[in-house]
Amino acid sequence: MVMGDSYDEECDYLFKAVLIGDSAVGKSNLLSRFSRDEFRLDSKPTIGVEFAYRNIRVADKLIKAQIWDTAGQERFRAITSSYYRGALGALLVYDITRRATFDNVKKWLTELREYGNPEMVVVLAGNKCDLSHTREVGEEEGKNLAETEGLCFMETSALENLNVEEAFLEMITKIHAITSQKSLEVRLKDANNITSKTVALPVGKEVLIIDEVSATKQASCCSY
Repeated sequence: MVMGDSYDEECDYLFKAVLIGDSAVGKSNLLSRFSRDEFRLDSKPTIGVEFAYRNIRVADKLIKAQIWDTAGQERFRAITSSYYRGALGALLVYDITRRATFDNVKKWLTELREYGNPEMVVVLAGNKCDLSHTREVGEEEGKNLAETEGLCFMETSALENLNVEEAFLEMITKIHAITSQKSLEVRLKDANNITSKTVALPVGKEVLIIDEVSATKQASCCSY
């Protein structure tokens, strides 16, 4: 698995994913650490939705990960719910030093399952594990909840850059595995002359359009 640094480099897939969780759990710093290897102690609350890109090579495919950072405050929920549309993955973040943020994980899961794709890959991240001396949520509690809900789980620290890469890459590689399987099934159906939903593409390049974000963003993602 290799990271791509060029924004303009041709990609095979564009994957949209969302960061969700209560306000001030560290979503924006997780994203800035992953996308730019930056951390800001004076990070301000996200207003509405922001997003960042990063190129990642998985096997022989170059994936452009488009990660949306959603506001955790209740007053922004009405505008952010629509951003689940087309998302293939989610990083659901809580703060290990604030039990209330962990207690709200099920609320976020309910919203995710209401608005999101039923096959969405979800990674539960217990952030700020560098502050273990003020921990209110045990690591086993996070693991147990993730196992019960069928999620991946990691404890992370955006400050110390601990498991940040791993959490995002776990999500992206699982999305790739699901997408590859679906692509294979489509090809098998076509081979058997069974009608299936396919996308007409120029000869010589295979790009799987995953969702409406891919369709609207593909000009900046892939060049034909």
